Amino acid sequence: MKRFWKDVSVEPEGEEWGVRLDGRPVKTPARAALSVPAKRLAEAIADEWRGVEEKIDPRAMPLTGLANATIDRVAPDRDAFAKGLANYAEADLACYRPEGPRGLIERQIEHWDELLGWARRRYDVDFVTTSGLMHVVQPPATVERLSHAIAALDPFRLAGLSPLVTIGGSLVAALGVLEKALTPENAWEAVSVDDRWQLEQWGADAEAEAALENRRRDFLAAARFLELLDQ
Repeated sequence: MKRFWKDVSVEPEGEEWGVRLDGRPVKTPARAALSVPAKRLAEAIADEWRGVEEKIDPRAMPLTGLANATIDRVAPDRDAFAKGLANYAEADLACYRPEGPRGLIERQIEHWDELLGWARRRYDVDFVTTSGLMHVVQPPATVERLSHAIAALDPFRLAGLSPLVTIGGSLVAALGVLEKALTPENAWEAVSVDDRWQLEQWGADAEAEAALENRRRDFLAAARFLELLDQ
């Protein structure tokens, strides 16, 4: 779609904030009004629309996309969406370690043991780690408590958390970002350990580097979405 608007504004809509183009409300793909609970988030979404030059590029508007997903996909069936994210408690990235090489193992220990240590203290749980790819069963109390933490979230936080979990493969890292126990950049460093190690070992690969950077961009955009909800 080509740009047809001149002015972008943020307006109060009940207890939420909506974005308007030349005075008309922005709509989600399902034709619902795009409104969010935090003014700072609405302003950031408005900035994405102000930044459109000739044609809309959804990849350049991640906050708009997450707001759309919240309204059209998450809110109508919040419980089912939360359950899908909670399933990651049963197979968190940080619980699966390789048998070698030693350098990779040490790097994972540096990043992942800190993550699991935080979650142990925060949720009073324990984790079973393993070497290799065979599935290892986590303690029922761990799965239950992490699932409960996810189930308590509102649709906007669930939508923001989702890319952190699915891109990184770690529910623990995503919760750490949500609760500000670690910075988004530190969380990305943790969940991308394997990918960055492979690039270091095998040399520059333009396609692989571009794919990793795209994942990093989407990961950090989701973290910003969550941050703006609290402002």
